[in-house]
Amino acid sequence: MATANTVSAMEDTEFGFKRPEMYSTNIANSITPYGRHVFVHYKTPEAWPFNVEEEGQPQLFAKLLKSRKSELPVQTKLNACEGDGSDGDVLIFPDMVRYKGLKDADVEGFFEDVIVNEKPWRSGEPEKLSGTFVFVCTHFNRDMRCGTCGPVILARFKQEIGTRGLSDQISLRRCSHVGQHKYAGNIIIFSPDSAGKILGNSYGYVTPDDVPELIDQQIAKGEIIHKIWRGQMGLSKEEAEKVVPKGNRGEGGCCQGSSGVSCCQEQQKPI
Repeated sequence: MATANTVSAMEDTEFGFKRPEMYSTNIANSITPYGRHVFVHYKTPEAWPFNVEEEGQPQLFAKLLKSRKSELPVQTKLNACEGDGSDGDVLIFPDMVRYKGLKDADVEGFFEDVIVNEKPWRSGEPEKLSGTFVFVCTHFNRDMRCGTCGPVILARFKQEIGTRGLSDQISLRRCSHVGQHKYAGNIIIFSPDSAGKILGNSYGYVTPDDVPELIDQQIAKGEIIHKIWRGQMGLSKEEAEKVVPKGNRGEGGCCQGSSGVSCCQEQQKPI
């Protein structure tokens, strides 16, 4: 498993940035269209089981998303993110709000108010979020590729954020399985466009060398990076096709952005 900003030669070749499958697949529009993303603060990636949605509060949310899917005003995606002592906090995008300290007994009422009816939670006030949020999949117990690539990408983000003095503008989180771990490193960036609208862009095949460009282009300018772009929250497949035309996919470069979880072929952690 990768630590800090180091990957052994064997890890890099088998699970990391030099594995043969890197850039072997066209990943544009490889996410299922969705309109809302919920992150539940829960423990740490090291403590997450293969399916983190099968225990604790992530499980309570996952069951409600499945049983009440037909009632949801928009397709909603769920992930766990590291708790850092704040288990029970819930982040919601593109709403850019955080609800603090949910107990297990609160989840059903919260889901009814906020997720189904899109109203404020009757039992707590939301905290308004600002800036950019970057989520890096480091779910090692789900797939060794994200467990290898994720921490190194995270370390590069921390370095760039610190060097550029952006710690008050960019929040960084480790998160659980986002779908298609064969595309590791997988990250999701929630940031405002020039009009202030919150966009959620998913990227795959991300390497540490991509981090400066992601900050300069995607975060600072709202410009999509073709080669590693997987899709954007809120776009239909038809709309996403227009963002990255078929003939341009995988060619690198940037364009101006507009504005469920898929199955994955996983490379599981050996027993």
